[in-house]
Amino acid sequence: MSTAFMGMIAGMALAFAGYFGGFGAFLLVAALGGLGWALGRWAETGGSVRDVRDAFERSRR
Repeated sequence: MSTAFMGMIAGMALAFAGYFGGFGAFLLVAALGGLGWALGRWAETGGSVRDVRDAFERSRR
């Protein structure tokens, strides 16, 4: 699927959430969509569990 088509689908999902669920549902769908995009991008680039663990260890120091 093209990027434009995926953007259209995401926009439609946000519109439906905003119309039927209100602003809170709109924000929830937007946040979960962003999280899904980030995880998909991470998995697409060959991410591993070690990357996540290292990120949390760096923040504790």
